[in-house]
Amino acid sequence: MSYRPYQQIDRRKSRRVYVGRVPVGDGAPISVQTMTNTPTTDVAGTVAQIRRAERAGVDIVRVSCPDQPSALALADIVRQVDVPVVADIHFHYKRAIEAAESGAACLRINPGNIGSPERVREVVKAARDHGCSMRIGVNAGSLERHLLEKYGEPNPEALVESALEHAKILQDHDFHDFKISVKASDVFMAVAAYQQLAEVCDHPLHIGITEAGGRRTGTVKSAIGLGSLLWAGIGDTLRVSLSAEPEEEVLVGWELLKSLGLRHRGVRIISCPSCARQGFNVIETVAALEERLAHIETPLTLSIIGCVVNGPGEALMTDLGITGGGAGRHMVYRAGRTDHTIEADRMIDHIVEMVEAKAAELAAAPQPVPAAAE
Repeated sequence: MSYRPYQQIDRRKSRRVYVGRVPVGDGAPISVQTMTNTPTTDVAGTVAQIRRAERAGVDIVRVSCPDQPSALALADIVRQVDVPVVADIHFHYKRAIEAAESGAACLRINPGNIGSPERVREVVKAARDHGCSMRIGVNAGSLERHLLEKYGEPNPEALVESALEHAKILQDHDFHDFKISVKASDVFMAVAAYQQLAEVCDHPLHIGITEAGGRRTGTVKSAIGLGSLLWAGIGDTLRVSLSAEPEEEVLVGWELLKSLGLRHRGVRIISCPSCARQGFNVIETVAALEERLAHIETPLTLSIIGCVVNGPGEALMTDLGITGGGAGRHMVYRAGRTDHTIEADRMIDHIVEMVEAKAAELAAAPQPVPAAAE
């Protein structure tokens, strides 16, 4: 009984590119991205951070390559992780070439910052030779001087103009395997820029609210900005930028996609905010279950409701559910139907056991075969 949103989202049509084996655009699943914050030359620390992000469900990881040792260290990192790695390049074209040679799946660049047309040509050649795609990354905090002079300050029009100028540089070199981002820390500016860009090109778009803030404030800003774009069908990859560990960015990104019915992974918990009617401590129960069920990847739904006011109704729409009852016993639901009761002191362990069994059952079930393409 997987979650089905009330409204289906029609996604913007875009061309297909690949970041390693991950398809981006043209109807491919919206990929979740994060970025490491360890020194890239600390190979062991960077690999450990990427592996934590992999366990959280990351699709693509970006790694900064500010100098030659970092670009060369990328080769050791790429060999030890399962997800494709994007090399973050600024200014020096040789870092892009070294990163491509080291196995980067994608180069995040601003072609205008690379230098002369000959240097851009060398970067494009390296990308082609090594199977790299690119991302044009425009940021409100680092717009070109001529655009700041033209517009007076960063605004959506300046971000879009910068992106299209950079796109033309790659297109003039007959390179088309790229996606674009136009990020700003101001939610309104970023959303407006992406909306405008989506109307004038068919390139895949990587969406994000840059420098969004800490775990709480950054999550709220990203939910508003990215949620607005995703709801409008805009976005082919995303990153939730938080002053927090990379795996937290991944978890928030997944929750955004799950909330809009765009992707499904793991347990979707539907829980009440709790009140005096609750038959058990809902807040502590949900916190414990989120931690203990984090390893589940199979999509399924679980309702945790403290009392009978909304519990039975929510359970109708979830795979499994529990509703607070009296005398220390609580009602357990399977597929929307009352099934049995459980004592309070065994409740959390019992729910974990049921979820793990249900996930195994769903994972073993035959998957529907997609209809053949017309």
